[in-house]
Amino acid sequence: MGVYLILIVPVLLLSMFVQWRFRNKFSKYAEMQLSSGLSGKEVAERMLHDSGIYDVKVMSTEGQLTDHYNPTDRTVNLSTDVYYSRSVAAAAVAAHECGHAVQHAKSYSWLNLRSTMVPVVSISSNLLQWVLLIGVLLIGFTGNPIVLAIGVVGLALITLFSIVTLPVEFDASNRALAWLKNNRGVMQTQEENTQAKDALWWAAMTYVVAAVGALANLLYYASMLFGRSRD
Repeated sequence: MGVYLILIVPVLLLSMFVQWRFRNKFSKYAEMQLSSGLSGKEVAERMLHDSGIYDVKVMSTEGQLTDHYNPTDRTVNLSTDVYYSRSVAAAAVAAHECGHAVQHAKSYSWLNLRSTMVPVVSISSNLLQWVLLIGVLLIGFTGNPIVLAIGVVGLALITLFSIVTLPVEFDASNRALAWLKNNRGVMQTQEENTQAKDALWWAAMTYVVAAVGALANLLYYASMLFGRSRD
């Protein structure tokens, strides 16, 4: 329990704070209309075309904060609130997702590595909860560490994936902000650029916290595994 309190609880509290801060910032900037009047869809299409990308389609997808770039079918998927909105937040998110499309077009190495890991991580994530539960029960009642060791390996893979995700997300935001700053037809004031930077920074912090959380979770189960192994 001591290890759990030291590793997991602070991360959970930090995650709650970052998520709250991000949603607060997004809601705030979603109320601020772009002086250019462009929608998220129009911002995305303009950035793609300015980057010489014409084979990526901008789509509307259901849900909130469901925005993502799909390298498989080459689509930028924007949540309804972003797709139709003409706010600072919508422009920032749309440009960020197009940043991933630019990464794909330029064969950005970290994006390629992350895409390669996705299928394996998806399978691991679906099974991991049960593997860890069975592993903890087995090592507790029989002392057999094999299943828990498999779970720890799975956690290590997920942690690595979370860490690889960080440069991908930060680079996409940097590409988006550079493009927005250089295109006065999209964001026409310095204040709008500052707000977009603030929104994307807090969005990036959610990925940082996710990586820290994955690492803390890995260390917790690893300490359980190696602690019982020594016994």
